Amino acid sequence: MVTQPNLIRIGVMGTHSTGKTLLMRRIEMELRSRDIPVARTGGLGRRAARVPLPKMQHHTAESTRWVLATGIADEVAAAANLDTTAPTRVVLADRACWDALAYHRAAMEWRGQTIPRTDREALHRLAAAHTPYDLLLATILDPDMPVQPKHDYDDRYRRLVEKHTHALLREEHLPHTRVTSNDGNQAHAIELALRLCCTEAPA
Repeated sequence: MVTQPNLIRIGVMGTHSTGKTLLMRRIEMELRSRDIPVARTGGLGRRAARVPLPKMQHHTAESTRWVLATGIADEVAAAANLDTTAPTRVVLADRACWDALAYHRAAMEWRGQTIPRTDREALHRLAAAHTPYDLLLATILDPDMPVQPKHDYDDRYRRLVEKHTHALLREEHLPHTRVTSNDGNQAHAIELALRLCCTEAPA
């Protein structure tokens, strides 16, 4: 793999239906309008279901390991664009690697179970070994925002993911920007990403 010296990595994490994918799409669209080569990863949940692996409140150490490893591999592959005329300058990770740990912790609490120490430490090492994000966005659950009927979410689990997401960010001392459903706050997050990428990304 040819590593781009000024590659920017932006990740987003947060519980489901809090606007992660839409936020990343908006950032991608703005970057493309500025002719900055960008690649966006995502779709891990759908792909995990095809393996098939447990999802949501049924996550296990194995399904979490798959999400972590596949997400990291997707980011590495997205950065490995060998097109010399337009090498990838920005990778947008729709589900930063730490997201998988928050979902797994929430699943354990939802089921009233504990994870063996060896599995817990192995999953943590995998997430911690990944290249840090230049900008990490963390969405905030707005309980008043309606969820589309097609999503049969367990509300308690959704709230547990919210709880463990922000607990994990604090525990790991991960620099991040909180993103609410407020239009102005969303615009601010997009502006932060654009400012970072327009300053650092061009060759």
